[in-house]
Parts: sequence; C-alpha cells; structure tokens
Amino acid sequence: MIRFWTILVILGVGWGMTTPLSKIVVGGGFRDFGVIFWQSVIMVAILGVIAIIRGRGLVFGRAQIVVYVLIALIGTVLPNAASLTAYIHLDAGIMAILISLVPIFALPVALALGLERLQLKRASGLVLGLIGVMFLILPGQEAIGAVGWWWIPIGLIPSLLYAFEGNLVSRFGMAGLDAFQALLGASIVALIVSAPMVLVTDSWINPLPPYGLPALALVLSSVIHAFVYSGYVWLVGAAGSLFAVQVGYVVTLSGVFWSRAFLGETYSPWVWAALLLVMAGVFMVQPKPELRVASTN
Repeated sequence: MIRFWTILVILGVGWGMTTPLSKIVVGGGFRDFGVIFWQSVIMVAILGVIAIIRGRGLVFGRAQIVVYVLIALIGTVLPNAASLTAYIHLDAGIMAILISLVPIFALPVALALGLERLQLKRASGLVLGLIGVMFLILPGQEAIGAVGWWWIPIGLIPSLLYAFEGNLVSRFGMAGLDAFQALLGASIVALIVSAPMVLVTDSWINPLPPYGLPALALVLSSVIHAFVYSGYVWLVGAAGSLFAVQVGYVVTLSGVFWSRAFLGETYSPWVWAALLLVMAGVFMVQPKPELRVASTN
C-alpha cells in the first residue's frame, strides 16, 4: 500500500509542475493553438512508442473515431485553448485551484445524465467549491490583482469540459479502447485540428534553435504530461480508479507550491481561503476511495 501512495504522490508532484511551466510558456509569447500543436506532436511521439512496446495499436472503427474526436475536442483542444488564454492573465497558483474543480462540476453533470444520485454530503461539497470560487471573484483586486474578474470564469472552462468528458466516457464507454489507445488517437486528432488553427490564429511556434526558456518549458511540460498520464493509467489498473483519483489533491497543492517556488507568486488570504474551501468541497464531493490491489505482472 505504501508503494501505491508513493507513486500517487510522485505522479501528483510531477503533474503539478506543469502548472508553472504553462505560465512560463505563455509568458514567452507562445499562444494557444501553437502550443497545442507541439504538445500534440510530442504526445503522439511518446505514446506512439508506448503503443509499439505494448503491441496495441489504434482501432479505426466508427465508434472508436467518435471517441478520439470527443476526447480530442473536449479533453484537449478546447480546454487547453481556454486554459492557455487564462494563464496569460491569472497567476499559475490560481489556475491550479480552478482546474482542481473538475469533481465539483462533474457532480451536476452526472446528475443531469442520471449517473449519480444527489446526497447531502456531496451537495454540501458542491456548495463549498462554488463559495471558494466566489472568494476569488468578489474581492476583486484583493484576490486576483488588477486583472478583470471575468478571467476566472474563463479559467473554469477547462474544468467544466473535463467534467463533461469524464461523464460522457462513463456514460457511453470508450468503444473497447484502453486509456492509452484513446489518448494516442485523441492526440492525433488534436494534431490534425490544431494545425490549420495555427495558421488562422497566427500562433506558429518555430521549432528551430535557439531555444529559450518558454520553448524548453513547453517540451518539458508535454513530456511530463505524457509520462505522468501513463503512470496514472497504470495506477488506476493496479489500485483502482477511486484510489488513483486522489492524485488531484496532490496536483493542486504541488501546483500552488511549484508556482510559488518557480515564479515567486504570492497570494492574498482570499486565495488561501479559496484553496481550502475548494479542497474541502472536492473531498466531500468524491466517493470514498477504496484501495484495490490488482496484479501488475
């Protein structure tokens, strides 16, 4: 059991590091679809190698293609475009808090789809999470500085889309695909979709040297995401999804920590209060985790 907890913490700390890295990327002038394009290239390369090693390639039936497109659009292209835009204006630590709200948004979506039944504890968690968001919006400059409050709702778009993605996959399944196949196929679709958008939005990123810090941050964050996600998939299979999902707590806390360490960000008491409320809300919304040890041979 200690082994699983250790792996969970390592994955969460690594995942949290992508938060300040994303801020460094946009701080260097790199923009949405250019970043998404090169992230997709790196993801396809890494996951393609993993697919070869596993001996399980992509399946191209109609149902599988629908899964690839669904995950690419609402799990990659659209949320990444929104988050990269919000990162320009909001502190990375605040973005870490906003992105952690996926379980808060997932509950009402699951209720609407008939996947969950409303319980008092989980409903209370939903309210706490929303109050936490209000702690970022209502104080204005005292909480988020001189930027407009409307960047908070934009920063929430990724969490909302991830909530829809998770519930839709839960409701309709992945057409026989495993998580690696689904992410590889989605990364290919994201690459195809983002390529023309790079030209339309004039957000092309030159891959030739010299390489500055933003370019290195882009590559590093993409590589970290690919390997951390692979580790997360392994952890789900080995210890169960309800145990593995707790990585979100570590991702949020380490995202705030790394942002302070790398970027020198400081936060008002409103932000710290919002963090506590959101974390408490997420804890109350999620089902009780149960460790399920499976064979990993």
